[in-house]
Amino acid sequence: MRGRLIFPMLAELYRLDSQSMATDYDPDFKEPRLIDVDLDGLAETYRREQLPVRVPCQVEPEAFESMRMTPAGNSPRSSLDLVFHFRDLERLGLSTVAPGDRLGGLFNTDGRLVNVIRTPPGLYATESRPIGYGLSRRRSTCNLLLVSFQDRPAARNLS
Repeated sequence: MRGRLIFPMLAELYRLDSQSMATDYDPDFKEPRLIDVDLDGLAETYRREQLPVRVPCQVEPEAFESMRMTPAGNSPRSSLDLVFHFRDLERLGLSTVAPGDRLGGLFNTDGRLVNVIRTPPGLYATESRPIGYGLSRRRSTCNLLLVSFQDRPAARNLS
């Protein structure tokens, strides 16, 4: 037995498609090229994502849209930890949740939307690490993966 999640939900993940972005990579600056997507004269990085996948998870909230003042006004800060079971990741053909993957929303197990994540700023995976080795001491197989999702600041902080 490899354990189970407590009060599972479904996380809708948009995995970063770094292979298709490789052609838009600037070798001189070692970052994605800036592209004027809207034709408004403001260059932005063009992010390519794979089709979304819904993965069972356990939600560990930290801070959601807490107040963060900037010279331009409030820029709310959000941070969320999700616990995934490797059994579910393996079943969906995923080896892990990688830094840069975006969280699109949280759904209950019936598929009804519980929480949509506004993008921008969005919540992006910043850390992914194994945390559990099951209930049996005889097995050394890791069973849980903790993934931290954080927003990207929309403005500079005052401090």
